[in-house]
This record gives sequence, structure tokens and C-alpha cells, in this order.
Amino acid sequence: MRITAVTCVKNEGPFLLEWIAFNRVIGVTDFLFYSNDCSDGTDRLLDALQGHGIITHLPNPATNRNYQMQALKDARRQSIVSEADWVWVADVDEFMNIHVGDNRLPALIEACGNPQAISVHFQFFANSGVADFVDAPVIEQFTHSHNPDICGAEMAIEVKSLVRRDFPLGYYGAHRPFHDDEIDQPQWTDGAGRQVPSPFRGAINKRRIRAFPARGARRFATLNHYALRSLDSYLVKNDRGDVNREHRAFDDTYWRERNDAAWEDRSVQRYLPALCAEMDRLKALPGIADLHSDTVAAHRARRDALLADPAYVEMRQQLLSASPYCTAEADIRAEICLP
Repeated sequence: MRITAVTCVKNEGPFLLEWIAFNRVIGVTDFLFYSNDCSDGTDRLLDALQGHGIITHLPNPATNRNYQMQALKDARRQSIVSEADWVWVADVDEFMNIHVGDNRLPALIEACGNPQAISVHFQFFANSGVADFVDAPVIEQFTHSHNPDICGAEMAIEVKSLVRRDFPLGYYGAHRPFHDDEIDQPQWTDGAGRQVPSPFRGAINKRRIRAFPARGARRFATLNHYALRSLDSYLVKNDRGDVNREHRAFDDTYWRERNDAAWEDRSVQRYLPALCAEMDRLKALPGIADLHSDTVAAHRARRDALLADPAYVEMRQQLLSASPYCTAEADIRAEICLP
């Protein structure tokens, strides 16, 4: 079974080897990376991995800021995608935690009845007070999340999707595939092998639905999403993104919504022995360990440079002192006079 993972990256160097190794462990056979505007050595590491036949690396073809969608449009023209049995569109902070069989993707596909698509719900893992960036597996460092059935005030939680070659594809979305035929209803399950809700499964629509209720949907798989990681890495992530400190105040809403540490879940750590062994194999390839170390050094150097800026010192302090409750939960607690 040929399974291709497609992802877009910018300055994700320290986290690449873990994500590639993890996905190789669960059964991904091919990788298509698009990168843009990297300043931490991400592109050089990807080029070296391509030279060893581990991945395919292309420059992002985007002509505007819509990097991901233009890359996904281009991906359909690449043989590594068009010839795959399954395509997995995901980001490098997302890890598919499979709870069935041998905990690999073929077991998930079999458990779900080999449908044309499988959409698996996010479980957002909290920062849990981890301030310092450490060059160690993310899945080992972060072990707490929200209750799997509710995120903030929402029962509907976003998904990412594994798509079979014969899905009646209109185009790949970042979270789910879209199709054009109103009559054709593809075989499409959640992470428990149940048909996804009809409004979600339907053809292309203006709402671009990418979430539905998660209750009972994680029987076979969960998509662990480490959107925050360490505080150090979150600062660097904001710098990499579109936060403009000169023209607007920092909004901690994203942080608060994903920093709910009420639920402990270490189940993904079942992969650690195989993950570490695979990371060691990748680092043993000529040049890879050194290039990985270069990205780690660049990540730390960028953190240090940011913390020389009073605006980022202020941002860091704001995150350290942020409420442990999302806005919706904080409002409810205020209404009933809870501290």
C-alpha cells in the first residue's frame, strides 16, 4: 500500500525528523514537502533528505499568501500523489495516533472498512507550562489536552483527512477533500469507522465545513495536534507567521483555546521506541544529523533575538500569565462567580 503525506513548511527544521520518522513508523511510504522563505535551514535539510531518497522537496509554487491551497493544487499533478493509493494532507505538528490493530495506517483503514476517505478529529495538546525548547520528541514532552469530546465550548472539532485514490475529488482542502458531484456521496468515515455527517460528506459548499461533533469518533484514531509546543517555539512560530507587533496588540486567544490541560493522554507514546529508532536511522544518513543540529541552533538563535525585543518579552509574559481557561469557559466561570 502506497501512502503519500503532503505538507507545507516554513522554518520547521527542528521538528522535521520526528515527523518524518513517526509517519514512516505508522506506514507512510512517500512524502511531498513544499517549503517557502525558510531561514532556519529547513530547506537545506529537506534537500539532503531528498538526496537520500527519503522525501520529495519542492519550492512552494504560490504566487500570493495562499501557500497551502496553491501547493495542494500543484500536488495533484505530481506522480508521488497521483500514483498513491492514499493521500494524507497534514502539518508537521500533527501526529496520527492509531488505537487499533498494530497501530499503523493499514490497520486503521481496515478497521474503518476501507472507505474512500477517513476524517480524524484533532485533539489539541497543551503547552502545560513547558517554557524552554528542548530537542527531544514532541510526543514525549506534551501529554495533556482538552477533554477529547469538547474543545473550549465546541462539540464540533476540526479534522484532517486520509483520501483514497478513487475518491471523486474536486480538490484537496487542508482539512478534507471536496467533490463536485451533488449526487455522488463517497464512502467516508470518521476515526471510528462511522459515516461522517451528511452535511460534511456532501459536495462542495460555500461553508467549507471542516468540523463535526467528536463524541465517539476516536475509537480507532486520534489526530494529536501540538499547535503550541514549548513557549520558546510558540514565540518563534508567531515570528514566522503574520503577527505584526508594530501595528497591533498580541492576541492570546489562539494560545488559550489550545492550552487546555485538563485531560492526560500518553497513548501516543506507544510509538516512542520505534520512533527513536527511526530517527536514529535518519540521523545516521550522511549529513543529516549536522543539518538537523543547524536548524536547532537557528531556532534557539531566533528565540534569543526575539527576546531582545521588548515587544516579544511582553508577549512572553502575557502568555505566561494568561488565563488557563479559553474565553468561553472564562465567561461561564465569571457568570457563576468561580475564581
